[in-house]
Amino acid sequence: QMQLVESGGGLVQPGGSLRLSCATSGSIYRINPMGWFRQAPGKQRELVALVTNGGNTQYLESVLGRFTISRDNAGNTVHLQMNSLKPEDTAVYFCNAVWGDFQHHYEPDYWGQGTQVTVSS
Repeated sequence: QMQLVESGGGLVQPGGSLRLSCATSGSIYRINPMGWFRQAPGKQRELVALVTNGGNTQYLESVLGRFTISRDNAGNTVHLQMNSLKPEDTAVYFCNAVWGDFQHHYEPDYWGQGTQVTVSS
């Protein structure tokens, strides 16, 4: 049974840090690349970071150098370390498998509840 549970969001001042975690259940999350997505109010969901089973990573240009994605060896947990946060990072963050590549992927049908990240002074 597929399950995604995101946690770790909150309110943080600009320049602050947060570490998001995603607990997964289901084989598709162990064998596929995993990503962190975000959706800001009034905007489409976008892929922010991706990690393959081999540990290769890709990032949205606007977060490069500030965010780090990782996954545990068993593939059951995915993290997103976010540093130097900016107000424009404010969004609901979701994790999910990435079907396709960073630029071209399709939206899975099932999503977890996400975790709210708010960057504000």
